[in-house]
Amino acid sequence: MCDARVVTKGRLEAFTDAVIAIVMTIMVLDLRPPTGQGFSDLRSLLPKLLVYALSFTFLAIYWTTITI
Repeated sequence: MCDARVVTKGRLEAFTDAVIAIVMTIMVLDLRPPTGQGFSDLRSLLPKLLVYALSFTFLAIYWTTITI
């Protein structure tokens, strides 16, 4: 049997870390700054920011769970 097909635990963890980092980066790229300059202009972005924060939290929990 060829040893090239054996994937070590460290290599799999590194791959998973890279995938999660890429997903988090893509999530950040989708965020756009508000058009105005006041805090009232953030109201229109609030649902998107909450979804982003929740998704980021889920990914962080998943990442810490698999790396422990």
